[in-house]
Amino acid sequence: MDDADLAVRHEARAEARANACRLNAKPAAPSASHCIECGDDISQARQQAVPGVQLCIACQTLSEKKR
Repeated sequence: MDDADLAVRHEARAEARANACRLNAKPAAPSASHCIECGDDISQARQQAVPGVQLCIACQTLSEKKR
């Protein structure tokens, strides 16, 4: 077995793992229209871009900085 065969085999396993993760993933909860921290509106664009979003951008940024 040469390097190309190993690469193809590795890629196929990685794809299978990714597919399994997608199948096992829980669907996101509905996006909130208002931030659960500060109550500000969450834009429609953000709601569509981040399924299940619960925080506005400012609160999300603060939350990530705390971690």
